[in-house]
Amino acid sequence: MIRLADTGGGISLFQLKITLQDCKPSIWRRVVVRSDMKLDRLHNLIQTAMGWTNSHLHQFVADGVFYGMKGLDLEDEVDETLDEKRHVVNELISKAQDRFIYEYDFGDSWEHEVVLEKILKPDASFKHPVCLAGANACPPEDCGGTWGYADFLKAMANPKHEEHEQMKEWIGGKWDAAKFSLEAVNAKLKRMRA
Repeated sequence: MIRLADTGGGISLFQLKITLQDCKPSIWRRVVVRSDMKLDRLHNLIQTAMGWTNSHLHQFVADGVFYGMKGLDLEDEVDETLDEKRHVVNELISKAQDRFIYEYDFGDSWEHEVVLEKILKPDASFKHPVCLAGANACPPEDCGGTWGYADFLKAMANPKHEEHEQMKEWIGGKWDAAKFSLEAVNAKLKRMRA
């Protein structure tokens, strides 16, 4: 059942903090979305804001309920997975500090905690999701999850590390783990509808 966070003057906005779990340094983004945003569109927003390439499967998990893409005809697809295109953000969270998990790439298992920080008043001028802040670069795709990323960072930071040259070649040069461009993320988010 879709629960619209309508205060009589329109649809409320949610300020969310998305944090990639178990990564050092901390990798996070703070975004504002409509509370009635469909989960498939939230997936696209997270991909854009974090810097992923949308190359792997994903799912949302809230209170033991799974939401994801339906109709993929996967052998191990869980029948209980609900169609993300038919559910909205405020079905998973409805009050400040509520949270759920967004998992991306079932092999590397990148888990993102999504926390509802604030419920904001409706704003008729809100046309697309916005990123307010963030920190640090998204890990490279297919680097082996949090453990692989930690090993990758060690190798890249030490020119004498036995895998330094191999990792440098794999990534195409140097790596800046602190790189994050709010302007670049928001330029991409402008192409999304609210």
